[in-house]
Amino acid sequence: QVQLVESGGGLVHPGGSLRLSCAASGLDDYTIGWFRQAPGKEREGVSCITSRGGITYYADSVKGRFAISRDNAKNTVYLQMNSLKAEDTAVYYCVADRSSFADYACRGSGDYWGKGTLVTVSS
Repeated sequence: QVQLVESGGGLVHPGGSLRLSCAASGLDDYTIGWFRQAPGKEREGVSCITSRGGITYYADSVKGRFAISRDNAKNTVYLQMNSLKAEDTAVYYCVADRSSFADYACRGSGDYWGKGTLVTVSS
């Protein structure tokens, strides 16, 4: 059964850190990524990682601050978010894509989506 369940969102001060987790069942051969949607803004593919974890993609807006990783033994993908800014505030979605290319997956519309977790960066 295909399932994507996000966790780890919450309220954090600017400059703080959060780690999001995505439990991905039945998606071993998929590229998994994180998209975000803020009110009044376009959806953005933040970061994606290929099925074996060898290739990653990051949006320019998060390069150097976010890190994606994948533990296939635990069927879990993580997004470590550091140096958070107010503009990182959004609902973050875990997305699975059949593409073998991380950049393509992060620019696409995804094949499976989780329900999302809210990240709020505010003082």
